[in-house]
Amino acid sequence: MIFMNGADAIIRCLEEEQVKVVFGYPGVAICPFYNSILESDIRTILIRTEQNAAHAASGLARMTGRPGVCAVTSGPGATNVITGIATAFADSIPLIVITGQVNSELIGSDVFQEADITGAVESFVKYSYLIKDANDIPRVFKEAFHIANTGRKGPVLIDVPIDIQNASVSRFKYPEEVNLRTYKPTVKGHAVQIKKVLGELKKAKRPIICAGGGVLLSEAEGELRAFSEKYHIPVVSTMMGIGVMPTRHPMYFGMVGNNGKPYANRAMNESDLLIMVGARVADRAVSQPDLITQGKVLVHIDVDPAEIGKNAGPTIPLVGDARHIFRDFAKEEFECDYEEWVRTLERYREEMRPRRSPRPDYVDPAAFITMLSEKMEEDAVYVADVGQNQIWSCGYTVVKKGKFLTSGGMGTMGYSIPAAMGAKVACPDRQVVAVCGDGSFQMSMMELATYRQHGIQAKIIVFKNNYLGMVREYQHYTYKDHYSVVDLSGSPDLEKLAEAYDFSFLRLADMEHAEESIDTFLKSERSVLMECVIDPMDLVK
Repeated sequence: MIFMNGADAIIRCLEEEQVKVVFGYPGVAICPFYNSILESDIRTILIRTEQNAAHAASGLARMTGRPGVCAVTSGPGATNVITGIATAFADSIPLIVITGQVNSELIGSDVFQEADITGAVESFVKYSYLIKDANDIPRVFKEAFHIANTGRKGPVLIDVPIDIQNASVSRFKYPEEVNLRTYKPTVKGHAVQIKKVLGELKKAKRPIICAGGGVLLSEAEGELRAFSEKYHIPVVSTMMGIGVMPTRHPMYFGMVGNNGKPYANRAMNESDLLIMVGARVADRAVSQPDLITQGKVLVHIDVDPAEIGKNAGPTIPLVGDARHIFRDFAKEEFECDYEEWVRTLERYREEMRPRRSPRPDYVDPAAFITMLSEKMEEDAVYVADVGQNQIWSCGYTVVKKGKFLTSGGMGTMGYSIPAAMGAKVACPDRQVVAVCGDGSFQMSMMELATYRQHGIQAKIIVFKNNYLGMVREYQHYTYKDHYSVVDLSGSPDLEKLAEAYDFSFLRLADMEHAEESIDTFLKSERSVLMECVIDPMDLVK
């Protein structure tokens, strides 16, 4: 009989779940795990700081539809990963986060590198486990993967004391199924509610669908798009819903919210039937929830019943998975004519298009992003960071058949570089570009070493204005240019930094050579860091 310890059992569980890569950072409390993983074909990627292990796992999860996995040590390793867990939780990204822990009998003694990580992450996970018996490992991991990737998806944390990792496992049997008495998420929508929605669509004159990130998580974009095209129902999206429709699809009218398109917000406000699907009705997308209930029928579709009615009371609540629900919608036929409404929205889109007056002696980030994304491949992945760069990216990226990834709910600076890494590891043959500001870049620039070490080709753009641009803009409006702690003087020379990490380097100072610079950037066989110098006083619009 071959001896198996708890760490070996964890690796077997990951193999059963077809995990191909684990992002992480070792320490003594997680060393048995990292020793056992050497005997498997699972790829390990050493991240330079633990927060980014979760971000990289998030990028992988968003590309594959399967939970991303990261593993870190106890104490500061575990506490460092919390921001990445919270980021995934806010955007409903499935993760399995494995943390090492001190010996079981020492828990609660305040020993070296002990932290109550299950308690610390309680409000940021779908569920957490502290394993007390090595024989429980197969059951716990089967449950964890099921919980993470069903219902409203999200992170699950598994804390494993070092003695449990080293303990003998008497019998390993990975469960074939999961049956949790208190966890049975609704997938199929209620037939009566579905008929009510279709009944309202028959009566409506100005319907609109507002698509959130839940549509992408349920892989329902094809079903939603087909429904929109068949009946000519206009679609807008939240930030996390960007990519549900191609940017230039005739039925797509842009992102809503504080930083959305004015014509998208107007379309949603003037509709008489609003179908919110896979969206939380949070403040960034809907700053005044009362507006979306006045004078209209509000349908709220979400797999998480806790979200329905939380911020706005729907006329018709519909709990279920978006893909299943739109497939049920497609089974029914009804007569409608929304052409006048669509023509009105087309007029709004033309009349209310943002007008920018950029300074010619700098790169115009809006024009640059449009040019870049138009030149990117059909199925390319655009990863936006947080700050002004994110808002420009949301407003001006042209998504074709690819993906648009960003941190929406938590708005975590430093997300793009590790998330792009995860996306590239998941899909090495797809073009992946990370776009960040000089502030967010410096939160994750240490990961250039990870790209280099593991041979992951990186395409990174840094908009450089020597400010924390979004905060500076807020201070411009709110405090009348009384700026406080937003000056990024002292930032590194990016050309020297690129050379240090064996990246090619490009600098663009204005739009005159933008097209040829973008062509060079995208066609290069090497990893490239491109610096775009933008107006420090430019404003998001």
